[in-house]
Amino acid sequence: MGQKVNPIGLRLGITKTWTSRWYAERDFKDKFLEDQKIKKAIKSKVYYAGISKIEIERKRNKMTVNIYAAMPGIIIGRKGAEVEKLKEYIKTLTDSNVTINVRDVSVPEKDAQLVAENIALQIEKRMPYRRVMKRAAYLALKKGAKGIKIQISGKLGGAEMARTEWIKEGRVPLSTLRADIDYGFAESLTQAGVIGIKVWVFNGMVSPK
Repeated sequence: MGQKVNPIGLRLGITKTWTSRWYAERDFKDKFLEDQKIKKAIKSKVYYAGISKIEIERKRNKMTVNIYAAMPGIIIGRKGAEVEKLKEYIKTLTDSNVTINVRDVSVPEKDAQLVAENIALQIEKRMPYRRVMKRAAYLALKKGAKGIKIQISGKLGGAEMARTEWIKEGRVPLSTLRADIDYGFAESLTQAGVIGIKVWVFNGMVSPK
């Protein structure tokens, strides 16, 4: 089962929590689609800041957006100018009063989403995919991860036939619900086609919430 489902969705309510936290009685669909639109807009606007995840909290007509980034300075800008522009842009997508909090990802080398995006970027630059995967796994373990699994699928190396390659270092117990598994997915746009990258990072056992 751990191979077939999203490891974060599998652990929701056990060791993981939702990235959108609010309650709606009637307009759930509208708010859900609004959240998706806001997350995609932020991701596209400040992609190179290394965004790990975006959390949205709602209380009545107030919305708090927490952005976790490897390079928060890019989002904040000089004297907070860039984050104000981003705030004004998000206000065009919602009727709520928006507050943005930018938080730092202290160890991006073992953040699954950032690892996946970094691998995708290097494959687009025509770096050898095996070397990129091995280096990413080595850095994650060096920075304190208990284990890491990286899987890439597509027309690797410009081949005509698509295939899947993966490496695993350390322990990655995907079926253990108490395991703190961080999961990330990214796509690399190459001349041969789209290459998908999946990353699982095991950070040790945690107590259920």
